[in-house]
Amino acid sequence: MRILVVTVVHHPEDARILHREIGALRERGHRIVYAAPFAAREVKPRPYVEGVDLPRAAGRDRRSALRAARTLLAERGPQADIVLLHDPELLLALPGTLRRWRRAGRAPVTVWDVHEDTAAALVMKRWLPRPLRPPLRLVVRATERLAERRLRLLLAEDAYQRRFRHPHPVVANLTTVSPEPPEPPGDDRVVYLGHLSRARGALELIETARLLAPDVQVEVIGAADPEVRGALTQADRDGVLRWHGYLPNDHALDRLSGALAGLSLLHDQPNYRHSRPTKAVEYMAHGVPLVTTPTPLAADLVERYGCGLVVPYEDPATAADAVRRLRLDPEMRLRAATRGWEAALRDLNWADRAAEFVMCLEAWAKETSGAATDTDAAATVAGGTARTA
Repeated sequence: MRILVVTVVHHPEDARILHREIGALRERGHRIVYAAPFAAREVKPRPYVEGVDLPRAAGRDRRSALRAARTLLAERGPQADIVLLHDPELLLALPGTLRRWRRAGRAPVTVWDVHEDTAAALVMKRWLPRPLRPPLRLVVRATERLAERRLRLLLAEDAYQRRFRHPHPVVANLTTVSPEPPEPPGDDRVVYLGHLSRARGALELIETARLLAPDVQVEVIGAADPEVRGALTQADRDGVLRWHGYLPNDHALDRLSGALAGLSLLHDQPNYRHSRPTKAVEYMAHGVPLVTTPTPLAADLVERYGCGLVVPYEDPATAADAVRRLRLDPEMRLRAATRGWEAALRDLNWADRAAEFVMCLEAWAKETSGAATDTDAAATVAGGTARTA
């Protein structure tokens, strides 16, 4: 298949988009055109995809990105069998585009990959004026219902099914787990992997690192929102932690093995209550004990598999104490690491689910192609009957 993958919000090296979904599609021999904000994020397309640069949609500045996406979809969409969209913003570029495709007689299967609960996430958008958030939540829900009627949907979490009237395939945020046991956890290094923001616990992360220094170093890997970037830069400069900034997912994962613990300090926000932190699965896959706040799906991992410790929300002192417990108890540390890796290998391994994702897209493309063939055949028969008459 020819597949056009589009994002104006996510980093072009996003693990779900590039390393899992595009990787799985390439393994089955499908051809990928990947449109993303490469220049804005200062990265180049990987050599195995055809990269198309788009502006980045950030904060209130989204119109130029949507205009560019609309133009791209109009020009390149009819050349594709599948158009895979990764941002709810891109739904705004579709109404006129879908009509244009239909008039041209070449409409690809259009798929929206639902990464998060967009309406719930509006609460955390500090650039969005507070009075606008409630009405925009209603607009988002209405847009989701419309998208369900017009598009195919993939969901990142089972819990997202509740937002829609019909069931849709779930493509969970998992990671590839090596069948070889990982390096045992050490006792002097803690890791954090993922985007950094106030709601994701960036300030608590800094304070936790401060409480653990100098005995334990906290390594932080990920891009940061402007509101916490200064605090992270200062903490790195002061030697409180080591902030690596954004690293491509494959390089970032290399830094996990051997860590004493992996931190996930999400706040209690609606968007996090039914989302499983990908970082938690990545820590488990690399044999790193998990220290997490009690967001339901992360706490469930700890309780079900015994792979770490749960600490209260916005409580750096208790988070630091949890790390110290693991540091002082090598048996607990190794037990949590081993149980986490075994659970990830058995239940949370992307290698076991990648084929399901690809086969879902292939089935949708085949179904649409078959319908188009039937329509063409009917038109040919009808034309022949009219000529005979």
